[in-house]
Amino acid sequence: MSKKKGKSFSSFLKNPIDFTILITILLLLSIGLIMLLSASSPSALSESGNSYAYFFRQAIFAVAGLFMMWVISNIDYRFYQKYYKLAYIVAFLLLLAVPLIGREVNGAKRWIYVTETLSIQPSEMVKLLMIIFYGAILVKNRDDLNKYGKGIVKHLLLIAPIIGLLLIEPHFSASMIIVGIVVIMMIIAGCKFWHFLVSGLVVGVPGIIGLILLEPYRLKRVITFLNPWSDPTGDGWQVIQSLYAIGSGGLFGAGLGDSKQKYLYIPEPHNDFIFSILAEELGFIGCTVVIILFAIFIWRGILIAMKSPDMFGSLVAIGITAQVAIQVIINIAVVTSSMPATGMPLPFFSYGGTSLFILLCEMGVLLNISKAGAKKE
Repeated sequence: MSKKKGKSFSSFLKNPIDFTILITILLLLSIGLIMLLSASSPSALSESGNSYAYFFRQAIFAVAGLFMMWVISNIDYRFYQKYYKLAYIVAFLLLLAVPLIGREVNGAKRWIYVTETLSIQPSEMVKLLMIIFYGAILVKNRDDLNKYGKGIVKHLLLIAPIIGLLLIEPHFSASMIIVGIVVIMMIIAGCKFWHFLVSGLVVGVPGIIGLILLEPYRLKRVITFLNPWSDPTGDGWQVIQSLYAIGSGGLFGAGLGDSKQKYLYIPEPHNDFIFSILAEELGFIGCTVVIILFAIFIWRGILIAMKSPDMFGSLVAIGITAQVAIQVIINIAVVTSSMPATGMPLPFFSYGGTSLFILLCEMGVLLNISKAGAKKE
């Protein structure tokens, strides 16, 4: 019996999966669920009479997501490359369905309600679908990527309908993430950086300025960012309360569950501003640990991309890693008032069943690519 157990344990250790990134994912998910329980309890109690309401919903999606992560980690990632055109069509149809059958919440139509209590956010699925689509099409057109017209212009035009539908919702933050992911994937694939630099200066910057000026709420966010104390009880309220939370956390924090700002000071503290509650309760030390975990994830994601046996696997791994990195950087920048508010969720932490479920599915794809890279070695 002891020999069998030893052999079994040894074979488990020889599994080619990247255990460093797997453990990092599980740690981030565990800390995220604990912080969600702490941050959401006052809001959940106020809204439903059950302080565990948000936590239970998130936990269900976490368990389902972990199961799918395991399933997808055993599916050869090359399978998705065959259906890259279908990925684009599905993404387009999902976003097209939002203005037609979606429900408006807080002035934005981003969700499709399956039941009164269950909703899906198509933009989260579109992120993964676009990573698969661009991973495949960049491989197909690799010989033309260093040309301006057939490289950057052609491939950016393909994303225009997707971004257009997202802006109709409106969902500016999701548009930023997807554009950021695609640009990073294109540069890694072989597009010239100076092409993006010129296009950004000529088209990108004026376009962003135009989008801000067209929507009064976006302009207000920029003005609030420049001086939140100009309207401390209005548009500047959320940022100011976030800074109070971060500042009062100090080195070691007030203690898990002992946040003051989550008691209806920060609106919906379990969503985009959950990092503020983390800073208040766990202090600088807690924030540093979480940031280090995200840094480890990004490092391992890049290594997985480098070790991938083919270009498609490398680009998909880079796309998934870039998505997490972009969201983490922007979310922390927003809650620390380093950039205007954009409504950017923090991966593994912010409340959102669809977001967490799809994120864990992406982790399954990343783990499968890591297996392929280990077998190549």
